[in-house]
Amino acid sequence: MDIFETDAYDRRQRRNTSRALLFSLTPFFLASAVYFYLWTPDSPASIILAGVKSAPALLLAVAVLSWNGGQSVLGVVGGLVLSAVGDCCLVWPELFLHGMAAFALAHLLYSVTFLSSRYEPYSSSSSWTGLLYLILVVIAGGVYTYLFPFLQKNPNSDLITPAVGVYIVLITIMAILAIRTRRAFTLLGSLSFMVSDLVLALQEFKVTASVEYSNTVVMVTYYLAQLLISVGDMRAVENKNDFEKWKRS
Repeated sequence: MDIFETDAYDRRQRRNTSRALLFSLTPFFLASAVYFYLWTPDSPASIILAGVKSAPALLLAVAVLSWNGGQSVLGVVGGLVLSAVGDCCLVWPELFLHGMAAFALAHLLYSVTFLSSRYEPYSSSSSWTGLLYLILVVIAGGVYTYLFPFLQKNPNSDLITPAVGVYIVLITIMAILAIRTRRAFTLLGSLSFMVSDLVLALQEFKVTASVEYSNTVVMVTYYLAQLLISVGDMRAVENKNDFEKWKRS
């Protein structure tokens, strides 16, 4: 097989892989569409709503598990399952702290995953990545400072104020480690997650007046974040396997 045949074969393989990846994600897209079709601002908290809301994350977990195998169980798959638990909890306002704890653990698992060998950066750190780290830390500190007086007004301020602080630290670490990977899907997914949580916090802690489409913004950016992080993990495993085959050849 000459170099032209090899190149054509590689392109066919990439196309087939992309089709298989898209097919494995189809249940997620359908479940997300069902959620947006059924949800209304007046939707009462219920087991059905919790199931519909958490289904996309669970279906992503199934897709990643089927694609990557057991190596993602304590990584992105585990993070997606914990996110689904958080989705269920946030349906009921009284379980907000439980939901936040579930998402905090999910960010912890994502962070550990981004430090694994399959996410090893392609190149050494540069000045612009250090600048991005600094920008994220400044933004995170600014957000917490801005939220602080509103957190103090919460009936559970003694608990919610430090809990939100810890959560912001964890999601910021996750985003910094995503930048470190230099993987576009992973990076954009982490930033989308931060946007989703920021909009949710502004609404949850009464920082801004209720906006008609705020839940739509929260959920679109949230589902997009989970999708990008999942695809990033699937591609990271695929690239690692390709690299190992190349080394053996």
